[in-house]
Amino acid sequence: MNIDLKQYARRTVLNILLISVTALGLMLPQTSMAARVKDIANVKGVRENILIGYGVVIGLKGTGDSSADMTGQSLGRLFGKLGLDVQGNTNIKSKNAAAVIVTAKLPPFARVGNLLDVTVSSIGDSASLEGGMLIVTPLRAGDQNVYAVAQGPISIGAIADGSTKNFPTVGRIVNGATIEKDIDSNFSAKKNFRLALHNPDFTTSARMAALINSELGGKFASSRDSGTIDVVVPFNYEGNSVELLARIENIGVNVDTRAKIVLNERTGTVVMGERVMISPVAISHGELSIEVKGGEGKAAGKAEKSERLAEIRGTSVSELVKALNTLGVQPKDLTAIFQTLKQVGALQADLEIM
Repeated sequence: MNIDLKQYARRTVLNILLISVTALGLMLPQTSMAARVKDIANVKGVRENILIGYGVVIGLKGTGDSSADMTGQSLGRLFGKLGLDVQGNTNIKSKNAAAVIVTAKLPPFARVGNLLDVTVSSIGDSASLEGGMLIVTPLRAGDQNVYAVAQGPISIGAIADGSTKNFPTVGRIVNGATIEKDIDSNFSAKKNFRLALHNPDFTTSARMAALINSELGGKFASSRDSGTIDVVVPFNYEGNSVELLARIENIGVNVDTRAKIVLNERTGTVVMGERVMISPVAISHGELSIEVKGGEGKAAGKAEKSERLAEIRGTSVSELVKALNTLGVQPKDLTAIFQTLKQVGALQADLEIM
């Protein structure tokens, strides 16, 4: 029998490649299960900045501050700047005005002329800010520089019947502040940047760095620790870091987490991850008896409520919880059982009780 060695070798190589690709496909996470980089990490330096200022709300219907010390002095200085002669009396009394603190968040890369929402909160004994108008209020950042100026009518969330659904001493002004100063940032010219994971994990960090390198076709990303990935801007992306980040932030990463159980004792809610396991153990709690046995394949459980007995084969905590619920176990009993399992080392997960 004649054998074409070249054709045989070619088929052999193709078969090996097919097997390798199939195995690799089984090991890699499915795209539907992956989270985007932009959803699990942020770029260092790209963040909001808090702005704060002191102002006065006017136009209130007798619900302003009763004390004249702070609000009166503020009104006196305001009248002086407006050219009104108050004859040296800066202690002006008015129940139609209230002293407030104004806060806002300055988004990254915001530019002069952009508008911000602001929150206005009373700091005196004003009964309500309803119907009030915030007068010009400079907003400063931590460096004491003014980045925005706020002014406008206050909304406190009144509903149709005239009642309020929140505190009348706190209100908002939509688009109530105008940015007056840019934050210096030449982001597109950066040579490198750092990604910080929202939930640090060594496996996720290493996996993300490997996926970024695969996407960019070189060793450009390195995992610095469990929560930090450093990225060097490739030569073909120099001066165009924005496009590079747009490409990186849409990479899908299979996020890994520690096995954990969260138990809310008040509501009886139990939340657990897929990796939570339990070692074979026997449990006796009051009249309740449970035996967990190791087994092959899918865990199977059975319970008899009248005798309050349960037997679970396997190592899945979900089967244990199902059996406990079948037996009508109370939330306080669940807490005691999981605490004891954790203490004896049978629960292979972190336990958090709310």
